[in-house]
Amino acid sequence: MYLALLVIFLQFSELYTQDKVFTFNTVEIKVEPSVKVRNGAPMSIICHADISKSADFQLKYNFTIFKDHKLVFMTVSDTGDAQYEVPVAKSSDTGDYQCTVKADKKTRSSDPVHVWVTGMTKPTLTADKRDVLEGEVVKLRCELPEEDPPLQFCFRKIKTNSTPRETCVPESYTNFSVLEVSVEEGDNILQFDCFGRRNVKLEWEDSAHSNKTLVTVREPFIKPTLTTVPSSNNVTEGDQIQFECSTVVVEMRDIEIILQKNKSILNSVQDKKLLRYSTVATLEDSGEYLCKVEQGGASKTTKLNVVVSELFPKPTLVASMTKLDKNKELILNCSINGFQTANFSIIRKNANGDIPLKNSQTLKMRVNVNDTGSYTCKAEVKGIVKESKPVRINVYAPVSKPTLSVAGGLPEVVLGKPLQLICHSVMGTPPKTFRFYKGDDVEKIVINDTYATFLDENIRLNDQRGYRCDARNNHSSGVKTSDILNVTVIVPVRDASLGSVPYGEVEDGSEIAFLCSVKEGSLPILFRFFKKTDNEVLLFEKIEHRDRAMWHKETMKRQDTGTYYCVASNRANVDVRSQPITISVILAAWKKGVVAALVLITIAGAGALALWWFLRKKKKAKGPSMEMSGSALAANLTSEKLARQPNDGDYYSGSGYIEDSENHMKSTDESKDSMENRHSRISGHPDAT
Repeated sequence: MYLALLVIFLQFSELYTQDKVFTFNTVEIKVEPSVKVRNGAPMSIICHADISKSADFQLKYNFTIFKDHKLVFMTVSDTGDAQYEVPVAKSSDTGDYQCTVKADKKTRSSDPVHVWVTGMTKPTLTADKRDVLEGEVVKLRCELPEEDPPLQFCFRKIKTNSTPRETCVPESYTNFSVLEVSVEEGDNILQFDCFGRRNVKLEWEDSAHSNKTLVTVREPFIKPTLTTVPSSNNVTEGDQIQFECSTVVVEMRDIEIILQKNKSILNSVQDKKLLRYSTVATLEDSGEYLCKVEQGGASKTTKLNVVVSELFPKPTLVASMTKLDKNKELILNCSINGFQTANFSIIRKNANGDIPLKNSQTLKMRVNVNDTGSYTCKAEVKGIVKESKPVRINVYAPVSKPTLSVAGGLPEVVLGKPLQLICHSVMGTPPKTFRFYKGDDVEKIVINDTYATFLDENIRLNDQRGYRCDARNNHSSGVKTSDILNVTVIVPVRDASLGSVPYGEVEDGSEIAFLCSVKEGSLPILFRFFKKTDNEVLLFEKIEHRDRAMWHKETMKRQDTGTYYCVASNRANVDVRSQPITISVILAAWKKGVVAALVLITIAGAGALALWWFLRKKKKAKGPSMEMSGSALAANLTSEKLARQPNDGDYYSGSGYIEDSENHMKSTDESKDSMENRHSRISGHPDAT
């Protein structure tokens, strides 16, 4: 029975759960009266959830409203609506609003809606001082207490009959800003105000202007007075001119008077009302003078233009000659146009200081090379000294005969390589003009102090033209010419070849001759003979004043078998290597005979031993009856052999072998003479004879 009740309860629970099904259709947010609200007006943010249910049952709704992703309102409701009231809208309420609704385990959010509260509250402006002196600082504070940062504050400085000067300051974290304003000369009565500014959706919105704040300005001192004695338009060179600058001060504390000309300070005084400055007037003293009075941050200036009349013009220095030879006479004369009475002096300019030459209007001197330089003269009238423009004097020593040489040292050049020549003239005043000649043709002109170089890249084998150069400067002696330089053209070695006698094979103990030759190359030529091994062994070398060289090796041995080559070079320093040849050292003919004789003796000895063994075996077969007769036969054979020795034709003996060996050696010598005749032309060498 209990089991049946449990099943019935579960079925009713399942049916009840299936009846409580719901879903969110939409969640919307709206603003009343509109999304654009005037600053100070009321505003309502309404969130509505549209839900579909499977039956009529009650739900709890959790509403959350956000502004710019920050929580501003929360509530729980039995209906699908919630309302966030803002009684007085401010500019800080501007932003993006969004609503989120949660029911049971389901959540849904609305799309964001932008609300713009137009207009900003009026800022307030305060100043820390209402009565200031020129040069002092006023601290201003502009505040928007009902607005939220970031904000921008703009301060305005208002002067009578002038356009307000505006200064804006951004503030990212505060709703106020402080600005220090310096009070300048002429700021008698000042007014200040400010306004706020903010950026909404890339648009600037300004607040109303604040209250105006009045600041009274007092002068700490009056504008200075600047005068001259004599007057500024009646000054002549040599006059004593005196400047006076004065002012009236409210308080004699930290006051300074400064006299300037072209930003250069001429004189200054402190804690005084008057400045004096005097000097002897010159033309350079003409110009604008400035008197400046400073106290704290206050500053006032007065300007005065002074014109100084010329007492006499600058002197002129005239030279009899500006370019002249060594040991010639030079006359320098100093004069003033339209003015005769003056103290003259003639000076030579020097980097370490001027050198006075003579206190006179005229100077005569016989010049040397060391007298080259710049000269001026000075004239003095009534304490005014003026200097002429410099005159350049150049004194020339003649050039010496130039020498022409090759940069490498020796007067030679490798065919195909450039030739660099140096023309050098030791003596003579620079600059010098050098000319290079090849034959009678001018190849290059160079201006330098002591030497010049020329690069000839057109070198030909049979070019017989010599080189020369000349040098000259501004001396009247003219041109000096070098000796003719003949240059040897070195032709590099080309196509080396190697041959030998005999060629290919040579008998052990005999001699051999190697011939190395080249097709082309300037003499002398260095020939080197090598045997090709791991270390490339040099066997022989020789310098020849011809196109070939021979090397005789008297005795060849078996270890001399191998590959040979030669290398030829001359002063062009280019090694030319021949093709290699192979030489085999073979056994001599007489040595071959000795070997043959030894072989024959060995064979004969083996035959005799075999015969003796055969006879011995036969004797044992006949028995004792044959021993006596065998002994007698042996004695007879022995005596017969001794008796018949002079007769060579009957059997082979060692003497016969010796004779054959001698005949073999003779035939070998004959064949050797024959081979030398056949090799009278060196084999393997195309040019040998």
